[in-house]
Amino acid sequence: MAVTMADITKLRNLTSAGLMDCKKALAETNGDIDAAVEILRKKGQAVAAKREDRNAAEGCVLSKAEGNFAAVLALNCETDFVAKNAGFIALTQRLLDLAVANRVTTLEALKALEVEGRTVADLITEESGKTGEKNEISAYEVVEAPSVAAYNHFNNKLAAIVAFNLEGVDPQVGREVAMQIASMNPVAVDRDAVAEEVKRTELEVAIEKTKAEQVRKAAEGALKKAGLNPNHFDSEDHIESNISKGWITEEEAAKGREIMKAAAEAKAANLPEQMVNNIAQGRLNKFFKENCLMEQEFVQDGELTVGQYLEKVQKGLVAVAFKRVNLNQD
Repeated sequence: MAVTMADITKLRNLTSAGLMDCKKALAETNGDIDAAVEILRKKGQAVAAKREDRNAAEGCVLSKAEGNFAAVLALNCETDFVAKNAGFIALTQRLLDLAVANRVTTLEALKALEVEGRTVADLITEESGKTGEKNEISAYEVVEAPSVAAYNHFNNKLAAIVAFNLEGVDPQVGREVAMQIASMNPVAVDRDAVAEEVKRTELEVAIEKTKAEQVRKAAEGALKKAGLNPNHFDSEDHIESNISKGWITEEEAAKGREIMKAAAEAKAANLPEQMVNNIAQGRLNKFFKENCLMEQEFVQDGELTVGQYLEKVQKGLVAVAFKRVNLNQD
């Protein structure tokens, strides 16, 4: 299928890759945006592929912890004006209080919950009549454990809840870890909790990026040896731009392309498998440290990981589950 400029722009916004790279990736995937993002990631061209956990236009997100039960709820609306309305925020809090008081564990059960002869679903419908906007619960998550904690961000758009394996956790400690979850957006409690598919994908990406990095270094070395500046040849877009600016000639561009192609092919054919795997494993470990709650650098004390902080606070204390809801794009 033909690649449209709209798709190229969308992919570029998602990845920050060059226009030509985006066009080629889309052509290769027959216009599949998600597949194109993966291709660019593997080639090391996606500078910042954006992640979203939960998205909605506007609304209010609140969380609450009580005893061994914590919940987070997002009530959506269409405009920020309604989201900031005191009545709308009060309704969100009321629904959350009902859910926690009744230890409701699913969204379906919450909607069916009755209060004063009306269901929660009826209350939301009534609110829609008052605001003139579509209102709905877009997220409802819970955790249950010996100790739980909750954190609500000041703008009512982001909240997190966390569960611990031991009783009697200091509420301030729990709140600090919930704040960590809100700010650092981990994907799992620890590396064992990361889905096998995610591990496999991240390792594949790491291997491809490592191979691409080694090939690129070989090409850059060959360019330097030939007296050409590698910075003038870091992408096809830049080559064309540098020609138009007079920084390189058409002949130098052709020579540079030929040198890079030969060096890249030679290096790709002789990559040490063990070296590539070792570097890729290092990249996977970095992914775990950045994205697993217990391995993340603790925001409140950069010298400790979250796991080390919890062990310092109470021997044997670990986080066992968490939930995070964000109405804004991460």
